[in-house]
Amino acid sequence: MDWGLKNRLAHIIKPANNRAVMLAVDHGYFLGPTESLENPKQTIRPLLKYCDSLMLTRGVLRTSVDANYPVPVVLRVSGGTSIIGEDLSNEEITVNIEDAIRVNASALAMSIFVGGKYEKQTIVNLGNLVNEAEQYGIPVLAVTAVGKDMVRDARYLSLACRIAAEQGAHIVKTYYCKDFEKVVNSCPVPVIIAGGKKIPEREALELTYNAIKAGAVGVDMGRNIWQSNAPVAMIKAVRSIVHANANVNQAYDLFKKLSKESPKQTKPQSKPQQTQNKSKNKQKKKQKKK
Repeated sequence: MDWGLKNRLAHIIKPANNRAVMLAVDHGYFLGPTESLENPKQTIRPLLKYCDSLMLTRGVLRTSVDANYPVPVVLRVSGGTSIIGEDLSNEEITVNIEDAIRVNASALAMSIFVGGKYEKQTIVNLGNLVNEAEQYGIPVLAVTAVGKDMVRDARYLSLACRIAAEQGAHIVKTYYCKDFEKVVNSCPVPVIIAGGKKIPEREALELTYNAIKAGAVGVDMGRNIWQSNAPVAMIKAVRSIVHANANVNQAYDLFKKLSKESPKQTKPQSKPQQTQNKSKNKQKKKQKKK
């Protein structure tokens, strides 16, 4: 492995313990303004110093991340479809290698849709991306995206992860499942788990613990951190499992303790709703007078 490639990988997966906490904030590339990620800068700022790397698009990177803060960037370079489109698997590479170098990306990320309508296209995209990225010593993270009709079991995820590794991906991001050890053991490159949709904090911590125990090197978690009522407390609790070998009870106790100290601020009520409430109160007062 070339020095540059090895060095960039060390920015993402910490060589001291071979573990990684990646913060995913790339959801807008197909979901638009996701809940709690409507203002990316506001969401990202308090979490930056607690993640090992940040997974996002070039647009959000340039507009919402302080360039003076030395956070390693895992740059999302695939896209082309939206949640309201016909098929999410119809992705292409949307960022060229020159722009990735300009923003000093430590790694490039893209999705493959094994079993999807555009399976071949996305797998060929991955091979081509690896070909180009290898010339500049930039590692590639392959995301084993799943469609609505795909079962997230060890058999399918093992297939998807192995294909990604066979195409040259240096890291694979996938979902946790029963018998996850089979997925990890059949994939010759490091595996990182996706956090998925928002679930209760304790369950998200159990997911993290079980994945690490089964051999994953870390997490790429988004909604289960920044949609929490206490995002900073949650990412610290996740870190305690990934980097400090805490168990679920210890991590959850830490979350509860920290969440009392720095809870998430509730969103202010919109002006139209406030006006509506005032009108209702006036009507009630008039009715009482009558």
